[in-house]
Amino acid sequence: MLERGFKKLLAEANAVIDTVSVNEAAALISGDDAVLVDVRESREREKDGGITGSIHAARGFLEFHADPEHPMHLDSFASGKQLILYCATGGRSALAAKTLRDMGIANVCHMAGGISAWKEAGGAIG
Repeated sequence: MLERGFKKLLAEANAVIDTVSVNEAAALISGDDAVLVDVRESREREKDGGITGSIHAARGFLEFHADPEHPMHLDSFASGKQLILYCATGGRSALAAKTLRDMGIANVCHMAGGISAWKEAGGAIG
């Protein structure tokens, strides 16, 4: 039996990370101080699209994209901008936000409900 299954891991993540609503995320990205980060798998993004203007950093490569010493590093992670992570419904992005916090990135949060909530609210998909 698992000592810490996904429910416990999600609860632990949600206890220490910041969560924003779709409306809060839209307001944050309307300026130049935040970036949306899609942590879904490539095939999900190809099939369903991504939020317009977002960057893609699949959760499986997240630590490599975040670390400036790795060849796969993405500049957005070191930009100083607020990183707003999203996935399909919010679980993976919460876990990913905690991972980035654990790595020392303080300006990270995740969007509740993921791209599903974004679409439901009429947000642009590209």
